[in-house]
Amino acid sequence: MMNSIVEVNNAVRTYRMGSSKVHALKGVSFEVREGDFLAIMGSSGSGKSTMLNLIGCLDKPTKGTIHINGVNIAKLNDDGLTDIRRDNIGFIFQQFNLIPTLTALENVEIPMIFKRLGPQKRRKKALKMLELAQLGREYATHKPGELSGGQQQRVAIARALANDPPIILADEPTGNLDSKTGKGVMELLSDLNRKGKTLIVVTHDPKIIEYSNTTIYLQDGEVVDEID
Repeated sequence: MMNSIVEVNNAVRTYRMGSSKVHALKGVSFEVREGDFLAIMGSSGSGKSTMLNLIGCLDKPTKGTIHINGVNIAKLNDDGLTDIRRDNIGFIFQQFNLIPTLTALENVEIPMIFKRLGPQKRRKKALKMLELAQLGREYATHKPGELSGGQQQRVAIARALANDPPIILADEPTGNLDSKTGKGVMELLSDLNRKGKTLIVVTHDPKIIEYSNTTIYLQDGEVVDEID
């Protein structure tokens, strides 16, 4: 049996807006094991984005616990959260979040700077990651504005893989892509999952269920269904 890599136990996240409270998550619990492909689904306002921020160590629960690779993030300070993100999580965003003034290669190198990898090693590994993301080396010197949406997403995937994190966290990875390009991106992510990466995809696209082995449905901040 594979080890648990993410454990969410009765996670509550409450935000204060003026004099009122917003209960974004209301006691959510689930487990992700190494090598899983989990899809978190729900409509707008269901708590998907909040759950993404918590698993991605961008925020901490108001109550409950979230363990990433055995570490309870609720007890960490900002530096500790940064370390967990750097070493354990690769992010893929719907808007790609590439730096427009940098080339594809330079964008992929960014996470490795925080690992204090030297320039030559960064370049060599960045080229390897672009190749792994199925983007030809001829695009390495192109800036994001010179790439199609699908190509930009592949650069974003290569960047997410740069520090070899065990967990890939994707936020609506096909949201800005046409159906054909989106399918290609999902097949690439599915291939990474088969090679051992744990994948957590936050989405409202039901087609992604075809690739996941577990699907959690959120509604009004609660898990209303879980399908294996």
